[in-house]
Amino acid sequence: MRTRHCAVVGIVLAVLGVSACAADRKAGPEAAATSGPVAAPRNLREGLLTQERLPKGFRLTKVEADPTSTAASTTPVPIASLRCDELEVDSFMTRHAPPLENVAADLERTPTGGEGDGWFGRELLDRYAPGRAAEVMDAIRGAAKRCASFTTTLTDGTKIRETASVTPAGVPADDSLLIHFTSTFPGASKPFEKVTGFARQGDVILVVQHSSSHEPSTDTQEVLAAAVKSYRSAGG
Repeated sequence: MRTRHCAVVGIVLAVLGVSACAADRKAGPEAAATSGPVAAPRNLREGLLTQERLPKGFRLTKVEADPTSTAASTTPVPIASLRCDELEVDSFMTRHAPPLENVAADLERTPTGGEGDGWFGRELLDRYAPGRAAEVMDAIRGAAKRCASFTTTLTDGTKIRETASVTPAGVPADDSLLIHFTSTFPGASKPFEKVTGFARQGDVILVVQHSSSHEPSTDTQEVLAAAVKSYRSAGG
């Protein structure tokens, strides 16, 4: 089932975008009131989700726990200058806003009830130089606004209609957002739906990426909330 799902996801290069009515940078009154300064973990990998801290029904499938430098040898194309269809290809941040360190964990939730595919995604922690993480979050918002609505053309000429919107993530963080988007193939009765969550804690950006599915889901929000809680509790 996962192989079929991932094959579909490889075709659906959905793009992050938002309407002009962008959400507030802060996660909202409740989250802002409980955010506060958070000490970074001694090792970045200590901030990753563990099986014990995952929401019920989820499990870890792979952990890349050794912090690695993803800094590009040449100057990357800034996020603000990317083509819209590049924003959600793998991790666009490590390609176009390289962090100093990056760790990641792959996650999944098996299907329940009448679901066809369950949920597949990953958590990433990207550490930046002082002040850079805030700039990256601003760049993501700017690119998302610029790419609010457009058409992606595949190599075989198939045109995919892309729509997106942004909402507050509702997590205690210095800055956060959720980007909801859909990708509709010609003749399809239902679009593929996907949510990517971002939360900045100091110089670290937490990202939860969903592979995509035919059904709307709140799983990304749930995993992002757990990821933020895990990261904050690991601070020391």
